[in-house]
Amino acid sequence: MSNEGIYRVVIAKIGLDGHDRGAKVVARALRDAGMEVIYTGLHQTPENIVEIALQEDANAIGISILSGAHNFLVKKLMKLLKKRNIDDVKVFVGGIIPDADIGVLEELGVIGVFGPGTPLDEIVLFVKENVEPVI
Repeated sequence: MSNEGIYRVVIAKIGLDGHDRGAKVVARALRDAGMEVIYTGLHQTPENIVEIALQEDANAIGISILSGAHNFLVKKLMKLLKKRNIDDVKVFVGGIIPDADIGVLEELGVIGVFGPGTPLDEIVLFVKENVEPVI
């Protein structure tokens, strides 16, 4: 994929998870790499995240989740994206995700899963290589 153009990434804390330090660190790294980042704040629903992505003309959504509800909440998010015919917005997930659940998330359409300690430059490069920028 091209590295030219604008990347608009929504970083969202989904569900009742109240720990947002990691999401803020990733948001800052993406912003420092020249991307437009929209941080949604805590306690977002899948419906809110889809609406924000639409309003902001995002081309990627990064979900941060530590609560253990990743399979349920990401499945709901992906169904909403599909229902709204939003197939050009790529979704990646970060947080405490058991290895056994990574394949489940990928089957739902998640393009990448990042655990604690993932180097920030790896996440930035992943987005640049796997998300088509807005022209």
